[in-house]
Amino acid sequence: MDIKTLGVIGAGQMGSGIAQVAAGNGISVIMNDIKEEFVQRGFSAVDGSLSRMVKKQSISEDEKKAVLSRIKSSLSLKDMAGADFIVEAATENESLKLKIFQDLDSICKQGVILSSNTSSLSITKIAAATKRPDKVIGMHFMNPVPLMKLVEIIRGLATSEQTFELTRDLSLKLGKTPVPANDFPGFISNRILMPMLNEAIYALFEGVGAPEDIDQVMKLGMNHPMGPLALADLIGLDTCLAVMKVLHSGLGDPKYRPCPLLIKYMDAGWLGRKSGRGFYKY
Repeated sequence: MDIKTLGVIGAGQMGSGIAQVAAGNGISVIMNDIKEEFVQRGFSAVDGSLSRMVKKQSISEDEKKAVLSRIKSSLSLKDMAGADFIVEAATENESLKLKIFQDLDSICKQGVILSSNTSSLSITKIAAATKRPDKVIGMHFMNPVPLMKLVEIIRGLATSEQTFELTRDLSLKLGKTPVPANDFPGFISNRILMPMLNEAIYALFEGVGAPEDIDQVMKLGMNHPMGPLALADLIGLDTCLAVMKVLHSGLGDPKYRPCPLLIKYMDAGWLGRKSGRGFYKY
């Protein structure tokens, strides 16, 4: 199947990054969100990212214009009727995603694969909300999408081998390295990453060290490019909390209990970089 048009649901940090990568590899993109301001914010993010690439001379100004010209804005899911493949990158909220997939199932052409960029939710459950469960799959990109090579590909219980192969081929076309993961809470990446971030938050909560010191230890001692608290701010503390809740409820192990400080920051609206404050001020 030749994928000429990619539908991206959500124009936030992940959705705009996915749109940029697809458009940068010659695929037309329909980038959808619920408000015009959200879509325009996504376009601004893509424009800023491409401008940095022009400044580094990794692409030309003409190439930047060509990439931007391949991305079309959308405020209605009905526009996805023209897409050959869908990547849903909406907020990490199960009920929202289930509703989106129900709607997409009735809108999209027969045979179109519906993939989710969910970082932790059950692909099997999302697929069951549709009448094409064999065509539903997880396609978990890493942040920032234009720079990170990994795409976790998660089969649901009913996902067909053909759907997996087409999704793997698309990942390769986008210049990514696809890695299969089974459909368990958090998959591989967040099953390992999020408890580490949560433990770093516990270290701060319990007074083991200041944010800068905790991050410095992990960067210098474990050779991490970014400290866990700075990384949590980049991911978004709301997303971190959502994933920890999925791990805690899905696996039933107290070791996945979200740190109370993470919950407190969420209640305060301190979500990290996107809100201007998290464990650091931006």
